[in-house]
Amino acid sequence: MKLKEYVYMLGIKPAAKKYGYTVNTFELPEYGTVDYAQWLHPREKPKAIEIGPVQELKKFIKPGDLCIDIGAHSGDTALPMGLAAGPEGKVLAFEPNSYVFPVLNKNATLNRDKTHIVPIMLAAGTDDEDMVFEYSDPGFCNGGHHENIDKWQHGHAFELTVTSTNALDYLQKRYADDLPKLSYIKTDAEGFDLAILQNLAPLIEEYRPVIMSEIFKHTSAEYRDGMFAFFNDRNYSITRVNSETNLQGEPLKQEDLHATRHLDIICFPQ
Repeated sequence: MKLKEYVYMLGIKPAAKKYGYTVNTFELPEYGTVDYAQWLHPREKPKAIEIGPVQELKKFIKPGDLCIDIGAHSGDTALPMGLAAGPEGKVLAFEPNSYVFPVLNKNATLNRDKTHIVPIMLAAGTDDEDMVFEYSDPGFCNGGHHENIDKWQHGHAFELTVTSTNALDYLQKRYADDLPKLSYIKTDAEGFDLAILQNLAPLIEEYRPVIMSEIFKHTSAEYRDGMFAFFNDRNYSITRVNSETNLQGEPLKQEDLHATRHLDIICFPQ
């Protein structure tokens, strides 16, 4: 934890601050002009929309497919999914953070001839309730629900109350006709990923989507064993994410989830 983060944790914090966005334009082979709203938060790295990640996703996302992006943030992961699925497909982008949601919403309105992104200002959770998310800065850029992680360990001092929904119920009630086309789920929930996946287990077992998830750096050994068991019990292979243009890396064993402090995994139904 940095010195200023210790100070924040002691209660000496600046006021909350909101940031706007600018729309950048990229030229992609096959797609032509693609626009992207870049959040102007100083901690948000500039994002480039490139053809490589889209082509990689197209290995398992087909035109017309349904994708679910949990922890969609500004939309930088939803947009490549949307390009892969095409305007006849659909990306359900869950993001409860009211500070970044306007950027995600803007990205959902861009490129409508090429994508169909549905921004949802809810946390994909296990219950319909308010939840407290913790962030590392007053602009609420990096953070989430750090379940069973001590605040002095994660060091995120800025709290934001968000609205959560039982994701399984939400999807079954509102998108029942789309669910048979489910091909891809991405979760990025800072240690809450396992609870989300367990909630969505009936959909995962029925439709067998490819799943990309995060092993957050502060999660416990028990949590990591739980992640391995979740996929192993459902006959999924677990591999390390190499890069956005080479997602499927080496196969991982249970002990491998303990060997690296923080890693992204992508899991394939067998």
